[in-house]
Amino acid sequence: MPSPSTFYQSLRVPVRDLRPPADGRLQRLLTGLAHKHGVPAAQLVVHDGGRTGSATAGEITAAAKFPAGSITKAFTAALAMLLVADGDLDPDDPLAEHLDGLGPQVGRPTVRQVLSHTGGLPAGLGAAAEGAGSARRYLRACRDAGLVQPPGQGFSYSNVGYVLTGYVVEAITGMSWWEAMDALLLDELGIDGAFVVEPGARRRTGAHVSGHAVHAATGRARPVAQTLTTAEAAAGALALSAGDLAAFGLMFCGGDGPLPAHLAELMRRPVPGAEPFGLADAWGLGLAGYRGADADWTGHDGTADGTSCHLRVDPEHGRVVALTTNGSTGSALWTDLVAALRADGLPVGDYELPRDLDRAARPAADLSGRYTNGDLEYQVDVRADGGTVLVVDGEVYPELALLRDGAFSVREPGTGRRIIGGRFLTDPATGTVSAMQAGGRVARRRRHAS
Repeated sequence: MPSPSTFYQSLRVPVRDLRPPADGRLQRLLTGLAHKHGVPAAQLVVHDGGRTGSATAGEITAAAKFPAGSITKAFTAALAMLLVADGDLDPDDPLAEHLDGLGPQVGRPTVRQVLSHTGGLPAGLGAAAEGAGSARRYLRACRDAGLVQPPGQGFSYSNVGYVLTGYVVEAITGMSWWEAMDALLLDELGIDGAFVVEPGARRRTGAHVSGHAVHAATGRARPVAQTLTTAEAAAGALALSAGDLAAFGLMFCGGDGPLPAHLAELMRRPVPGAEPFGLADAWGLGLAGYRGADADWTGHDGTADGTSCHLRVDPEHGRVVALTTNGSTGSALWTDLVAALRADGLPVGDYELPRDLDRAARPAADLSGRYTNGDLEYQVDVRADGGTVLVVDGEVYPELALLRDGAFSVREPGTGRRIIGGRFLTDPATGTVSAMQAGGRVARRRRHAS
């Protein structure tokens, strides 16, 4: 198997020279799916058994950079693991050991808990983060932040934890997160660094393609700007090509990357008690776990403003699938792509949400109330006709209905389709509903309607 750097360099040759089948099935597949879902541009890299195939759709090259959103977290986790390899960081160090000024709650979680989203930290800081243009201001905003649940109790997806991990990297290395990411990880993988936001003198323009909001009914795509703040860069600022993602993925397949093999394995090893309902089947220290037909896969998904990117890695068989798209419908494209690759003999691991939506029933118990995670709020209301609705940021999702194991479905406002909304969690001591988990984020029930 080639080293990640050698592999990345191979992607610079014309795409037509890289398609594994002579008939160009990958190219036709990606072009067709991009057209179906109204995605302006996309890249696909498939590495299987030492053979690599690549395709692009739209007016882009194989080297174009796409805002990768939360896939950045996997890179930030790898950066932290490099510090573990050097003996400068221990996964069981509390955040407060490396960062001064954190509140008494936010400083408690360990690096291990933060990387596995079991630290109990809120999903975000909301308006406080938007006004934090520097690490110092962001850390100051954390002083008054509380925990969603005790550290180590369970999974709750958190951007805050990864922002703080980025600041831990800065505190240890003396470099900015951007400098450390370039020098310690990206350069070693042969990846030219590109970022959605950069501080001061590092600011560049035209470093990545634009995301697009795609209208579900008309298919029209409208360019949108990236809204990530500089202070939150470590949670979502990377812009990457599918080739970049594949080079990173190969590091977990025994390639010659900067991360020692035992730490690469630690990153993908499932953490007990981490149940990322709605996102994945398991979670390690920076990487999600996905069940496949013949092996467990690892990887991460990322959604930025108008983009959707996906990485899957099967270390056992040396298989990598990487997709970048610059349309808000890219996640639907990914779902179709996984199905097509499976039909073609590549059993890509992916998360399967409950499918028996037709068996959903009206809630027998009163679930009404306000469920909060930091400034994130969900409202469950029982209407006059007895129907239950979920309200998220003022948008109403009607016909809330229960499935098995506390999962619930709702009607999607734009399409009317029935979709999974999340699941309700019960207090083991009382047996009553005490929280909701939606998009992997736990929101605590704060008050009950009469």
